[in-house]
Formats: sequence, C-alpha cells, structure tokens
Amino acid sequence: MFHRVSVEADLCLLRFIYLLMHIRADIQPLFLRDLNEPLIDHAEGQFFLNEAFKIIMEEVLSNGTDVKQKVCEWKEPEELALLLDLGVRETGEPRDKLLQRVRDVAKYSVKTSHPHFFNQQYGGVDYHSLAGRFLTEALNTNLFTYEAAPVFVLMENEVLRGLRQLVGWTEGDGIFCPGGSTSNMYAMNLARYQRFPEVKSQGVWALPRLSIFTSPESHYSVKKGAAFLGIGLDNVIFVKVDDRGRLIPEDLDEKIELSKSQGAVPFLVSCMSGTTVQGVFDPLDHIADICDKHKLWMHVDACWGGSVLFSKKHRHLMKGVDRANSVAWNPHKMLVAGLQCSALLLKDTTNLLKQCHSANATYLFQQDKFYDVNLDIGDKSVQCSRKVDCLKLWLMWKAVGSMGLEERVDKAFIHARYLVEQMKKREGFQLLSMVISYIFHKPEFVNVCFWFIPPSLRGKEGTEDYQEKLAKVAPVIKERMMKQGTMMVGYQPLGNKVNFFRVTVFSPLLSQKDMDFFLDEIERLGKDL
Repeated sequence: MFHRVSVEADLCLLRFIYLLMHIRADIQPLFLRDLNEPLIDHAEGQFFLNEAFKIIMEEVLSNGTDVKQKVCEWKEPEELALLLDLGVRETGEPRDKLLQRVRDVAKYSVKTSHPHFFNQQYGGVDYHSLAGRFLTEALNTNLFTYEAAPVFVLMENEVLRGLRQLVGWTEGDGIFCPGGSTSNMYAMNLARYQRFPEVKSQGVWALPRLSIFTSPESHYSVKKGAAFLGIGLDNVIFVKVDDRGRLIPEDLDEKIELSKSQGAVPFLVSCMSGTTVQGVFDPLDHIADICDKHKLWMHVDACWGGSVLFSKKHRHLMKGVDRANSVAWNPHKMLVAGLQCSALLLKDTTNLLKQCHSANATYLFQQDKFYDVNLDIGDKSVQCSRKVDCLKLWLMWKAVGSMGLEERVDKAFIHARYLVEQMKKREGFQLLSMVISYIFHKPEFVNVCFWFIPPSLRGKEGTEDYQEKLAKVAPVIKERMMKQGTMMVGYQPLGNKVNFFRVTVFSPLLSQKDMDFFLDEIERLGKDL
C-alpha cells in the first residue's frame, strides 16, 4: 500500500513539473528560472515596442489627424468597459492580444490631435515636441539632482531663462510644475512664505487671517489653492469686472482697503492673462500700481494667454507683466508642446523657491558632493519625483525658433477673427460679446463664445421660455457631435448667461477650411432643434 501511494505521488509530482516546464517562461515560478538571467526578455520587449509604435503611428498620428476620420468613437461606459476588458489577472497575455489592446485603446480614445478637436485649450500636435515626449518617457529621468539628470537640470534652467526673458526679466527663478493649477498654488504658497516665513515651521495657526484677491473669471485653482493651503474659501475675495470680463482696478483697491479694515491681511492678487472661457486679459499695469501701493504679491495666471509674449503684434495684451512677482504659463496649450508643460516663472533672486519648499533630505542633497550642489534643484519643488517637462518645449523651440512660435500665435488670431467674420454672415450665430456690450468687439484672444439659435427659436427672443429653450440647444448639439464623432467643442453657462459654445482655435494643423467645417457642422447638427 505504501509503495503504491509513493509511486502515485511521484507521478503526480512529475506531471506537475512537466506542466510548469511547458508554461510560458514569463509566468514560471522564480525557483524554475535561471537567476543569472533577467526577468525581462529584451528582444521580445523591443519587438513588442516596435509593433506598438506602428499602431500608434497609424491610429493616433495618421488616422487621428485626418479630417476624414472621426474625432472620437463614442461608446457608453458599460459597453466600453466590456470592449476594453479592463480587469487585470494573475497571468499575463500573449503578444498578439496585447497589441490588440494597444489598438483598442487608440481606437476608442479621443483624438486630441485631430483638427476638429476644439474641446479644450490643448490639442493638435507638434512632431518635434512629440519626439521630445517619447525621449522623455524612454529615459525615465527624475529631475531632482545633477548626478541623476545632468542634461535636464541645465536644459530646464535654460528654457526657464528664455521664458523669463519674454516676460521682461533678466534675472529670476522658476520651475516646471505638473499643471497650471499647481503653478498657481506654488505662487500662493511663495507669496505667503515671503510675507510670513514662520508659516513653514509654526503652521497656519501662527498667522493672522489672510486674504486673496482675484476676478470671478479666474481659474478655479485659486479657490482650490486657498482651500488646500488652509487660507480658506471665504478669504478669496472676488473683484468686480467690466462688461468684457476684465478686473476693475478701482474696485480692487476698495476691496483691499475693506479687507484691511475687517482685520484681514491682504497678501496676494491673482490676475488673469487669458481667462478660460472668454480669453480676457486683465489690465496688468494698473493692477501693478495697486499691488505696489499695498505691498502685495502680484501673480499673473497666464497659463492660457502667456504665449502672446512671442508675438510682436499681440504681446501688448500683457503690458505690465514685467512688474509681476510671478507668472504661470502653460506651453502645452497655445504652443502645442504637449501635456504637460507648465512653467512657474519668478522675478525673485533670493532663492525663495528653495527656502520655502526645502526639506534638506541628506540622502539626496549632500552638501559635500564633487560638483556645484546648486545644480541639485529638487528641493525647489514640493515633489520628490518630478517628470522632465522641459525637453518637449526645448526641442520644439530649437526646431522652429521664436519666429516660428510667433507665427503660430499670429495665425491663431487670424483664424479666430475669420471665424467671427463668418459667423456674422450666417443666420443663427449670436456672439456673446455682442450680447454683453451691445456693440461688436473683435475677439481679444482666440476664444470665440457664441450661441447657435436654431430656426425654431429665431425671432422669439422676447418669449417667456426663450432662455430655457436656448439653454438646451448646446447640450443636444454636443451630444450629437460626440455620438457621430465629427468634432468636439465645449459649452458652459456663465453668470446669468445660459449655455453657449466656446471654441478655441490655435492648433498649427488648422486651416480656414476647418473653420468653415465647424460652422457648417454646428448648423447641420442643430437645424432641426
């Protein structure tokens, strides 16, 4: 009996070993592998990468930029989840199946490089920048010390210097941040630290009640930053704007005085250069006078509009920016540098960034290194791991030069003005600027805000339910364009204004044919409403 059991057990063990030896090498248990061999098969990995790149080139960069192809392949969430088979499992999948996954992800993702993607303030593609993004991913560099990132420490410093020069500063500091919201929060934190350096050690309980001033048209990151930093939403004070959405300096002055009289300590004014919805530029010179008077930090959120500084024709929109203490600027927007590329620029020359954010981690920032430790820039950031965001902008800037970037900015203005002129010639397009001020203004920037009035509502502006019906037009048109995949454009209400479309035109892939298509498509999608 014992012998028979032993033989059966041996046979079971042999069968088990046989099975293990014939399963794929990449899922064999560690004890069956040669520990002198790497776990990753480089040849197989590189073959897979080459095949994946072919799919990317075809689906994303060829079909994804072809006006004859769809901007999106809309699926309801439940159906999309099933199509993609999103669950992860104990064992891996074969190469062919993985490549199909790559193709599916590309197919069902929104093609943000498509000429008819007008939905957000990023889009289009610059191929030099894209090459920089691919190289960034391949190198997988952490931008914190010179020893780990020698090329990119020097490159980031040079790119930031070039951007500061456009602002009008010969000296200063700066850092690339993970998005414009973070840049704005950094500015807020630096302004507070400069005024009350004890906050770093003692915390907010040791501070008086602080107040921030901004426009109601400003980006929501001002409110988020105030909440995140413990300043509080109630201490974000909104200043009145004029009929075009620009902050009124006189009201700013009055509100600062009022805040002081109520026992608060004003410390920051956040101005806009290119508001998200209407593309408005605040009067920076006049605001700077008030900041000087009250000794407040002046921050300019130029995440959207900062690129006008490349243009001799349009840089006047930011007159006075050189008087600011800090500027946030997103080259991934109008310059099409690719997500994400967001710079915080500072006039400061006292190393305020490092003083405010440093933690002096001795395992990274040893002071007895064999090179200049000022090149270890990681302590300027609140992050430890920080992605390289300068290469994509640097390579694009090298490729086309400042003159090429200026041409892109100027062409975007031309497209926006062409679009407005064509709207004025067509029935059913009502510009927001004409409703607000009752006179026609050329768009100040490249945001064009409008209502489409379908035939059933034309001539009925005075009826009781007109606004209610008009508010439903943009959402229905948006749903139709998404489900048909023909284009994408955003809509929103603003104050007492019901839903209207906002189109931003800046991609270097755009032509006037695309402007005409946009108008034709809005008409086609909304003519029966």
